[in-house]
Amino acid sequence: MTPLHRIGDFLRHALGEIPIPLVRILFVGSFIVLLIWVLLLPRSATTAPNGSGRAGDNLKTGAVVTLVIQILIYSIL
Repeated sequence: MTPLHRIGDFLRHALGEIPIPLVRILFVGSFIVLLIWVLLLPRSATTAPNGSGRAGDNLKTGAVVTLVIQILIYSIL
């Protein structure tokens, strides 16, 4: 058995001890933190400098919708 096998076995055992509900909370929590960050971005950072002011020019709207959908899906699964 090589040293890499020992390291791999150690990591597999250590990561196997982490409870799945905790992993789920951390995974969904990362999307929630990202959603908060996107919501706090200034409008100038999410629109094109020469934007026409249309509703589709702000990228924040699409990002928020996408993140909310992902949070809902991963919360249910």
